[in-house]
Amino acid sequence: MANESAAPLRLVVGLGNPGDKYARTRHNVGFDVVDALSQRWHIDMADNRKFHGRFGEGRAIAGHKLALLKPNTYMNRSGQAVRAVVDWYKLPAQTVLVVYDDMALPLGRLRIRAEGSAGGHNGMKSIIAHLGTQTFPRLRVGIGSTARAGDRDQAVVAHVLGKFAPDEKPLVNTALDWATEAIETILLKGHEEAMSAFNGRSALPQ
Repeated sequence: MANESAAPLRLVVGLGNPGDKYARTRHNVGFDVVDALSQRWHIDMADNRKFHGRFGEGRAIAGHKLALLKPNTYMNRSGQAVRAVVDWYKLPAQTVLVVYDDMALPLGRLRIRAEGSAGGHNGMKSIIAHLGTQTFPRLRVGIGSTARAGDRDQAVVAHVLGKFAPDEKPLVNTALDWATEAIETILLKGHEEAMSAFNGRSALPQ
């Protein structure tokens, strides 16, 4: 991964589902991270029919020119929106960073990887299928697993589409702050530096 930090990070994609019904649910933490980046970097976002989502361009830390995307296609067709932007700007897949929720990680934890499988996440399955590769960076935000008894599939759906409990929100807010810092670290210093700095962090009391 030599000279990785010199490669421009052109597109940050946050995964989620559009509409008030899904706002602030666990499955939408990718949207929440992109909203935080939009505010932090003063990048205005608006509905863009060509890109099937809310989209904005601007400059981030140290003048890096970026695009932000929140697909409006619903989670399992996220790749349609990502591919539209990638094709329009002729971006290499490696310049796309995808931010999304992960049940395998506890609340208050992040995991950065330079490549990898979808890990059962429908949004990532769609993106990998549309880009034809799984070699692109991703940042996973922990949402914790469900302890509900009964039908496992129903329990998972109820968990990911549920909102965070009041006592969980401080952990989520810390994770969102760290996510924005991690993305800035990727821009300035590359994935390896960001992985070293953030993959071991936990907002949970030790």
